[in-house]
Amino acid sequence: MQSIKTFSVIILAAALAVSCKKNLVSLNDNPNGANPANTNPSFVLSTVLTETGRAYVDLGFNDVAGVMQHTQKDGWVGSHNEYDWGGSNSWSGYYDILRNNQLVYEKSVQSGFELHQGVSLVMKSMLFGLITDLWGDAPYTHALKGDKEGAENATPPLDPQELIYTGILADLDKANTLLSKPKNQYTSPIDAVDVYYQGDPVKWRKMANSLALRYYMRLSEKLPAVAKAGIEKIVASPDKYPIISNPNASEDATMAFVGTSDADSWPTNSNYDRDNGSRYRRIKMCNTLVQAMQALNDPRLGVWAKKVDVFLVVDPNKPSGTGNVYKTSDTTVAGEKRKVRYISPDVLTSKGLTLNDINQDVNYVGLPPALAGPAVYNLSNDAAQASTNPHVSWLSDIYKEAKGPLLKARLITAAEVHFILAEASAVKGWAAGDAEGHYKAGIQASFSAWGVADKYAAYVASPAVAFKNTRQQIIEQKWIAAWSAATEAWFDYKRTGFPVMKGGPNAKAPAVPVRFYYMLDERNLNKVNVDAASAKLETTPFSPYGANGPQNSPWSKPWVLQGTGKPW
Repeated sequence: MQSIKTFSVIILAAALAVSCKKNLVSLNDNPNGANPANTNPSFVLSTVLTETGRAYVDLGFNDVAGVMQHTQKDGWVGSHNEYDWGGSNSWSGYYDILRNNQLVYEKSVQSGFELHQGVSLVMKSMLFGLITDLWGDAPYTHALKGDKEGAENATPPLDPQELIYTGILADLDKANTLLSKPKNQYTSPIDAVDVYYQGDPVKWRKMANSLALRYYMRLSEKLPAVAKAGIEKIVASPDKYPIISNPNASEDATMAFVGTSDADSWPTNSNYDRDNGSRYRRIKMCNTLVQAMQALNDPRLGVWAKKVDVFLVVDPNKPSGTGNVYKTSDTTVAGEKRKVRYISPDVLTSKGLTLNDINQDVNYVGLPPALAGPAVYNLSNDAAQASTNPHVSWLSDIYKEAKGPLLKARLITAAEVHFILAEASAVKGWAAGDAEGHYKAGIQASFSAWGVADKYAAYVASPAVAFKNTRQQIIEQKWIAAWSAATEAWFDYKRTGFPVMKGGPNAKAPAVPVRFYYMLDERNLNKVNVDAASAKLETTPFSPYGANGPQNSPWSKPWVLQGTGKPW
């Protein structure tokens, strides 16, 4: 009897073991996640596109906008105004996106989805381009292989910057071929998940070749023969290598924001800001950009910025001692009711200031870069640093919104493409088309994108804007057009030295930096390879500035700048 009972227990245990094993396998399937073994690449592609768009805005509208002096902050200023990065710059987020993108590519190859393959190669190229432009040498050949055996996959070497650019351009050429079919010949559409182009392979193909122009121009100082051949190849064969060119901006690679939560909204929105809109309030226009646009009477300034709430007037007829520092009154300027603060000259004297230390413009006033006390600039009564200075220009109210027709991630645009070709033709003398025509088309495309197309003709007719066939003029217009996408302007600055800028008085160095630090986590986990890459950076007189020594400095030059004499 005992043996029968024992046998019964054994059978029951075996049955339970099989059942538990099946249940455990079932439980290990995340119903809310994507299983790499059977996921549809379209679902992951959507994440790749949206996360890239968000990352690009987070760079180009936040701290890099401070580097390129589009904006400054008057609260939490360190990283934005002063380059106080301290080694905290991390590329982990970009590699996270790249791993998802790699899954899209591998699954699309297995399934024969050529449209997915082409799009994922474009995104791979853009993301690796961003990484090498920001840091220099970086994991590339052995990147995205952490799940495979081998020391080089666990702690990958940082590949030379030249090799990364070469790989990017090869991938973009391959993408151009993959994306060359009519839409109805692709077996799996991506219309529903494609937040850039709604599944249009023609536009993706144009994006691929436009990015190739970007990276060829990136190499133009270091490898001019390669850059010349690449750009001329693309320009000479528009049927084989179509590019983003329509000056109405309809082909621009952009991503709108949904605005249903903080994660899918414009980064300075007030709707989801738990700190009473402080993200929006802290960012002000930078004087460098404001003065450049005022000199050109540029109507885009009124789209991006608000006029000062209260403008200053130093009244020499006001008797000493009668100037109440914070008293304002109403007045009329050009038919507008405005607030003005009249002060007597002794107010300046009492604060140790001169007329040169304040800005009395009635319309737009920017914060100078890296001030020691930006919150109280221009005699503001904002010692508590509440970011409420009424005497400088705040951003337009559109930047308080979660979404809107102008609130887009702008990854590459017709404006950028035309300015690339204008520079190639005018400055380099390459066969890239009519330089003046491209210069004007770049301005027109930017005006169209920002809703002021009706003001384009008058603007380009102005003597201050008329084409002068100089690199400085082309790059400065490109810098203005890069508003909210200042990262690309930074890469142009490093390559050309334009616009001419310097660090402000409280910046970590007197010069504008040229790269991000290799971050602390990578230095700890991959020290040998990071040290090897750092050793290849070229130190400069500014390299000792910063937190991590001259060899891993934001002022040490990566390969693409070495020997060029740029930007300083």
